[in-house]
Amino acid sequence: MKRQTLMRVMISAFSLMASVSVVAQESKVEIVPAADIVSSYVWRGMYQTGFSIQPALTMTYGGFSLGAWGSTDLSNAGDETRSKEFDLTVGYGTSGFGISVTDYWWSGEGARYGRYATDHYFEGTVSYDFGEKCPLNLAWHTMFAGGDKDEDGDRQYSSYAELGTHFNLMGVEISPGIGISPWKGLYSDGFGLNEISVKATKQIKISDSFSLPLYAKVIAAPEHDNVFLVLGATL
Repeated sequence: MKRQTLMRVMISAFSLMASVSVVAQESKVEIVPAADIVSSYVWRGMYQTGFSIQPALTMTYGGFSLGAWGSTDLSNAGDETRSKEFDLTVGYGTSGFGISVTDYWWSGEGARYGRYATDHYFEGTVSYDFGEKCPLNLAWHTMFAGGDKDEDGDRQYSSYAELGTHFNLMGVEISPGIGISPWKGLYSDGFGLNEISVKATKQIKISDSFSLPLYAKVIAAPEHDNVFLVLGATL
C-alpha cells in the first residue's frame, strides 16, 4: 500500500510539472559536455567497477533538461564483456523542486541494448534543494518499470532516499551525505543504511583561465559491510 501511494504521488507530481508551460524571453538552449575520471565507481553504497571514465552530455532549456550519462570500466580494457553503463534522464526543476525519470542500462560491453523489459531499470525521482540559506538537499528515488523484479518476477519498487548538505572549509567544498533503502529491493533485503559519505572538492588551478576540480570521497556502506575511498577529477 505504501509503495502504491508513493507511486501515485510521484506520477501526480510529474504530471503537474509536465503541464506547466514555461515561456521566458531569456530562456535558451544550453548544451554542456562533461566527464569524470574516477579511481573506482561506487553507486549508492555498492561497488560497480574499478578505474572508470564517466562522460555526460546535458541539454537544458528553461527548467527542462535532457541528459545522457555513461561509465566505462578502464581497469579491464581488454575484456570484451567489461562493465559499461548508459543512462538517459529527462527532468524539470523550478524553485529548488525537481522531478525526473531515468532509464538505467548497465548490462555491459557487448550486451544488447534493446531488452527494455529485463535489462533496463526505470526510476522516478523527486528532489528538493533548500538553497544556500539552508544548504540541505533531499531526494527520493523509486524504480517503477523494467528489470527491477524479485525472485518471483514481481515488481519490487526498489527505493532510495538521500539527504545531503555542503559547506566550505578553508577553500575546500565539503559535501556530507547519507542514503537509505526503506524496504527490500535492489539495495538491501529490508530497511538498510546504504551509504554514509563525505566528499571534499578542491579547485586545482592549472592556468589563469582553467581550474581542475579534484575530489576525494570517503564512503561507508554499513548495509554491505564495506568502505571505499574514491579519487576523482571533473573535466
